[in-house]
Amino acid sequence: MKKIGILYGRERSFPPAVIQRINDKNVDGITAEPVKIDKVGQGLNPGYAVIIDRISQDVPFYRAMLKNAAATGTAVINNPFWWSADEKFFNNVLSVGPAGVPVPKTVLLPSHTHPDDTTDASFTNMAYPLDWQSIFNYIGWPAFMKPHAGGGWKSVYKLNGPDELWKAHAETGQLVMMLQEAIDFTSYFRCYCIGRKHVKIMHYEPRNEFLDRYKVKHDVSQELLNTIHDYVIKLNEWLGYDFNTVEFAIRDGIPYAIDFCNPAPDADKFSVGEENFEWVIETAANYAIERAQQQQPGRDNLTWGEYIRRAVDGSYAFGK
Repeated sequence: MKKIGILYGRERSFPPAVIQRINDKNVDGITAEPVKIDKVGQGLNPGYAVIIDRISQDVPFYRAMLKNAAATGTAVINNPFWWSADEKFFNNVLSVGPAGVPVPKTVLLPSHTHPDDTTDASFTNMAYPLDWQSIFNYIGWPAFMKPHAGGGWKSVYKLNGPDELWKAHAETGQLVMMLQEAIDFTSYFRCYCIGRKHVKIMHYEPRNEFLDRYKVKHDVSQELLNTIHDYVIKLNEWLGYDFNTVEFAIRDGIPYAIDFCNPAPDADKFSVGEENFEWVIETAANYAIERAQQQQPGRDNLTWGEYIRRAVDGSYAFGK
């Protein structure tokens, strides 16, 4: 019997629903349950063919456990090694390079407060001050400042000029931030992507109150929706994420990828709504079963993105 485990924290709608959906399908040799951890020994597999990870970004113990599980044969959704290495600024780099998906102009900013155990001497190679004027000329105003890694709309600022930037940056402590062009959009979409092949394009309005963000219907062409679909697949193929969301802001008919590093995306029935919830439960259940059936004990059963594959075989070239 192959077991599919769900690793989660405070979620109370998605995990039990996907477990029940998998078990209700009565696929021969497949069962699903919440992950149970009573020991983690080096080189000891926890006994799951597949683990869907919903919480390790917040719990370092879980991330280390998942790497051990992956190294001993478990197919982990999403790849814990890549997830550990990835961040939003690199996502943008990959997008403007080989993926070829439009993104807002973005620059990386050093943290306002020095990291622990560093001094001014640790930053010998940094120019002080930075060439702020060229940064402002490149990004323009208004602009958004957000952490280069992280999510959940934490420490996100909309800024209208340098004075607001200085004040906001001083509040961010040791966080490494990005300053990003503001896209004045006419429509907005949030898209689930599961298995790098299944896409659910959700009409979305981030300026609405939380419970009303999915209660919109944008008047756009099928051609634009097809482009969004293709961009979602392309981004996730390059990143290698099995379960992710991608957000697009549409300006002058061009979809700009705003946020596409969401490997534990919101899948709560209360927030995404009944239709979207049903899609993600059914699709995630089918994909987890597919991965369990393909899983080979003791082998590498992880998904590796196009960036890693091409880097390994020597065929990677930026912009191609």
